[in-house]
Parts: sequence; structure tokens; C-alpha cells
Amino acid sequence: LPDHLARMALFKVNTGLREQEVVNLSWKWEVQVPELETSVFVVPRKFVKNGLDRYVVLNRVARSIIESCRGHHPERVFSRRGRPVTRMYNSGWKRARGRAAARYPEAVGHACPDGFSAIRVHDLKHTFGHRLRAAGVGFEDRKVLLGHKSDHVTTHSSAPEISGLIAAAERVCELESRKSHA
Repeated sequence: LPDHLARMALFKVNTGLREQEVVNLSWKWEVQVPELETSVFVVPRKFVKNGLDRYVVLNRVARSIIESCRGHHPERVFSRRGRPVTRMYNSGWKRARGRAAARYPEAVGHACPDGFSAIRVHDLKHTFGHRLRAAGVGFEDRKVLLGHKSDHVTTHSSAPEISGLIAAAERVCELESRKSHA
């Protein structure tokens, strides 16, 4: 992938955001959590599929991506050549997907699976969900981290609740098994 899309894809597999949540991610949505010496993003409900404000907690990979984007654009987190990126599923994504499918047999040692050349941007969200489950993250925390409708996280979440979600998201960075090509 081109660098800007690679950053966005890596961010998606570490946050579970939907494409429109990623491309619209705004610096003004960042909320400092001083007790934890970190920040979260609160995506306003009008940008979220389920119609609820969405907490975006950052594991160390997602935090490093945020820091690498800081200062590149005054409003949006993800930009290219000084302009906000408006889509991930574009010609750059399609070309990279084709190149990856062509190189797959040599890199992995067997035929490319059906569907690999048709990987969707949304599949990265599913990958985050699978990684959370593989890391032993419970259903309720997975639900919140994936932005599925949940009543137990409100706009008044406490530092301990956010800390627990960060710890859950961090677990995907520590998976021992890297056998899955996802």
C-alpha cells in the first residue's frame, strides 16, 4: 500500500474503526486522559453507523500512528500531500491488493486463497475483532472496541473503564501466534 493507506490500514487493524470513521478522524475529537497519560478519540454519533458516540482507545501501535500523523494537517488525522484522505478503497488500494495476490504464492509458499485478491477495507475491522478474540478479550469489551451498540459505555466513562479497554486493545499487540496471514 502507499504510505498513507498503509498507516490507515494499520490503524484500522488496531482500532476496529470503519472506513468513514478513519477518514473523518479529527484532531478536535481527541480527549486527553491525564490519569492514564494518554488520549482517546470520541467520534461524534453523526459519523458512527450505530448512531452513538464512539470511544476509540489506542493500543501502542495505534498511538504510534497517531503520533506519526500529528502536525501534518490542522483538522484531520489522516492526510496526503496536505489534504484530508476521503477514501481508503481507491485505486491505490486496488493496485496494492492485486500486487499482494500476485506475490502471495512466492512469499507464503502455496497458492493464493480465493478471495485474497478481493480483500475489502472493511475486512480490516473483522481482523481486529478476530485478533481481540484470539487474545482472549471478552465479548463485552470486544463489543465496545468494535463500536457495536452497547449501553454500558457512556460519554462519562471513567479512567478505570478506559484503562481496561486500552489493556484489552493492547493484548492484540502481544499475540504469540503469528501463523495467520491476516
